[in-house]
Amino acid sequence: MGSTDRGQAPDGVHARVAEAFRLEYGRVVASVLRIVRDMDAAEEIVQEAFAQALDHWPANETPDRPGAWLLTTARRRALDRLRRARRAGARAGALAYEAALGRMDESPDVTDPEAIPDDRLRLIFTCCHPGLPADSRVALTLRLVEGLSTAEIARAFLAPEPTIAQRLVRAKRTIRDRGFPYEVPQGVELPARLPAVLAVVYLIFNEGYAAHTGDALVRHELCQEAIRLGHMLAELMPVEPEVLGLFALMELQASRAATRTDADGNLVLLADQDRSRWDRARIARGLAALDRAGPLERAGPYQLQAAIAACHARAVSWETTDWPQVVAHYRTLAEVAPSPVIELNRAVAIGLAEGPAAGLAALDAVDASALRGYHLWPAARADFLRRLGRWAEAAVEYRRALELADNVREQKFLAARLAACEAGGESGR
Repeated sequence: MGSTDRGQAPDGVHARVAEAFRLEYGRVVASVLRIVRDMDAAEEIVQEAFAQALDHWPANETPDRPGAWLLTTARRRALDRLRRARRAGARAGALAYEAALGRMDESPDVTDPEAIPDDRLRLIFTCCHPGLPADSRVALTLRLVEGLSTAEIARAFLAPEPTIAQRLVRAKRTIRDRGFPYEVPQGVELPARLPAVLAVVYLIFNEGYAAHTGDALVRHELCQEAIRLGHMLAELMPVEPEVLGLFALMELQASRAATRTDADGNLVLLADQDRSRWDRARIARGLAALDRAGPLERAGPYQLQAAIAACHARAVSWETTDWPQVVAHYRTLAEVAPSPVIELNRAVAIGLAEGPAAGLAALDAVDASALRGYHLWPAARADFLRRLGRWAEAAVEYRRALELADNVREQKFLAARLAACEAGGESGR
């Protein structure tokens, strides 16, 4: 928790405050931001509230409702800060204080935070405003909604800490200078803005589920942060089909995250994963959310991707996977959200449904101009060529894929396949 630590607090109190920080940080920041309308000030006030908990709880015991205590403390500190500005004679501070009092009057009793409208949805839409660069949206969401420190965000994305710090500063300055509204869009603006929010959450999940760089193939903590965000959105927007679709997709994908690597951290293909180790609770939650999202006839891209993941989750083995259904879902997905990556995935599914020759033909029919720097394109061609026994051609493609891959574990897998093809024979599946 960084600056909220206090050396004199017992370890048990540290643990309880840390748990409250993990669970409540985004909600408390959002509530304070509604009063002060300044992100830096809101963060500072919330940090002070958590520091006060470290000082107060050891002598007075942890409150029964830590979140309520923190919300009340932080909101009072916010009003105190604005009150001091008024006393100092600052006209702007006086106006801000009066405006904040008006907002407090519109809200239920501050001492009963359960009755206070949840402001996190406003915060998420603000952090994910399309006027911000995509990487800044991600950093700001993880910082303000999830409470990750700058160092934690930098580690998660293998970026230098100063780079992340600069993104956060620029994002906050842009929001302030351009006057982005702290609100949930209404009417026709909501469906127009929602994809930007969902894209940020899914980007965070994807970086955890299939890390682009580094030594780890899966970063479980990043997956969990994205799922927490998805669960929050599903609670705050329970009838939005694409919100439910994204939550379902992440739960279904994460259900097999533990089996994507072996004991040494090396890649394990879906065909070779131990399905008895898949997380059945996550699968149940994912399938239930997908069902609540509604019929696939009117589905958006996240629902359709969740439907594809559901085909894998329901199959008791690789051989019993309903590949024709997977191909059909990809065909619909390509119509709803056309992209070269979706066409690549559809071609791979065709190869698994109809054989490697059909898959190779489907791949060669895709416009690969936008995929030339994407290592999975030559890797897919290499796999079909290998299955057809065309070792020399497969080796060429594996070599290309190896040159493009940045993740150490993927590089190791591709290098092993390349060596097998250069030897003129198969190695494994």
